Amino acid sequence: MRNNIGLYLGKRAHVTPHMEAIVDTATSRRFTFLELDQRANKLANAMTDLGIKKGDRVAILMMNSTEYVESFYGLAKIGAIIVPLNWRLVADELSFILKDAGAIALIYGSDFAKLTGELHDRGADATDIKHWIELSEGQAGNPFAQEYEDLTQRASAEPPATDTGDDDDLFIMYTSGTTGLPKGALHTHNTMTWAILSFNASTDIRIRDRYSIALPMFHVGALLPVLFTLYTGGTAVLLRQFDPKLMWEITETEKITTSLMVPAMLNFMLMVPEFEKYDVSNLRSILSGASPVPVSLIERYQEIGIEIHQAYGLTESGGPGTVLSPDDAMVKIGSAGKGFFHASIRVVDENGNDTAPGEPGELLVQAAHNMKCYWNNPKATAEALRDGWLHTGDIALQDKDGFITIHDRVKDMIISGGENVYPAELENVILGHPGVADVAVIGQPSQKWVESPLAVVVRQDESLTEADLLKYCDGKMARFKQPKAAVFIDEIPRNPTGKPLKRILREQFPGPARE
Repeated sequence: MRNNIGLYLGKRAHVTPHMEAIVDTATSRRFTFLELDQRANKLANAMTDLGIKKGDRVAILMMNSTEYVESFYGLAKIGAIIVPLNWRLVADELSFILKDAGAIALIYGSDFAKLTGELHDRGADATDIKHWIELSEGQAGNPFAQEYEDLTQRASAEPPATDTGDDDDLFIMYTSGTTGLPKGALHTHNTMTWAILSFNASTDIRIRDRYSIALPMFHVGALLPVLFTLYTGGTAVLLRQFDPKLMWEITETEKITTSLMVPAMLNFMLMVPEFEKYDVSNLRSILSGASPVPVSLIERYQEIGIEIHQAYGLTESGGPGTVLSPDDAMVKIGSAGKGFFHASIRVVDENGNDTAPGEPGELLVQAAHNMKCYWNNPKATAEALRDGWLHTGDIALQDKDGFITIHDRVKDMIISGGENVYPAELENVILGHPGVADVAVIGQPSQKWVESPLAVVVRQDESLTEADLLKYCDGKMARFKQPKAAVFIDEIPRNPTGKPLKRILREQFPGPARE
């Protein structure tokens, strides 16, 4: 059998057909591996009947759901290239991604009927979509779309014919670039197979585990846990979206054994009244990534008997970068651990030489699970992948024992609530306001979101107010990207080459961010 992510589901359905594969908490539906695989087969055959073939790009715009999972596996079976879409983006942003990827089909949830209607009405200038497939969930759908259930129920549940796998392309996951334009990280069946193997060899993942997944599946931080949980023979317990109270409830009722949450989610969990009343005795640990976990937060969870294991990863590496093992979790608090089992790690100076222990440098990752390239972007690929190493753009420290601590970022990326926000993208939008002469966006510490964007603006029009600026940004970018506040200064400090000196701005406006 070739390495094909979709066929792994069929293999698991053959080995353990009656074990529970998925729990969809929003709809209270449960499916065994055999049932889930048959549903994925129906999706695969339905898409083949539409003319979708190996190499065609198919986008998914849905909340976490059974249909998302079966669509991903079904498309993988037939060799289609999946394009997971961030449902927090606005039409302009989605249009760029769909056009760049060349997606010819879009599977979407009824929550996004209005948004997809806008994309459809813009015509060929906005997308190349020929097949619009809506999971209408009993609601009136867009008249131009085919209904998901009707389409799939007519199709065969038999495994589809396939000649795909190994180094064939699997998905393009878009992540914003420092230039302001999204970049599509292209992964293959092999890169994600190695991501699964590396994760299973580096963490305490077991058959029959029950893994709660609240991060959206357009993130590798949610997609990979689904893949390795089902590969291992565990149960993926899906939340439609993050709800801290519901997380406590399902941890008790579904006997959750492990999970992954970003620090902001961990914070919100502790704000739930009387969270101590929930039985979490089955929960071995929670993995946390996306940004460094405050030591105080780790210690707070330790007090209530829950271990937080910090990890570091990125879309370009398929997820795995570094991870703190269970044995070291409470000893090396604050560290992101050592490289995953099938990954090599280096910390290098500006000349590419390894740094001495304790000296900061750029973190590099070498692994079979690194992305193949950036889709349609050879320049960005050449910058990121050099001599077999992925240059992460993140500054780290490595101690004498090989433990990594994420120190800072080479890029100006802001991490807000687990989402990557790139200042250049915001700056490009804000500079479109006629009242703005110059702008630099920085992150301020936030108790809720870890960081929040602050726009530091030089006025062109002295009557420009903060309210004017924030209103201008509304609707031009996803809400999580929008600046939470704006301040006005006479001049943006810049170096001789014109680059904003954001270190000075961070010192001038240290926060905390407005909540």
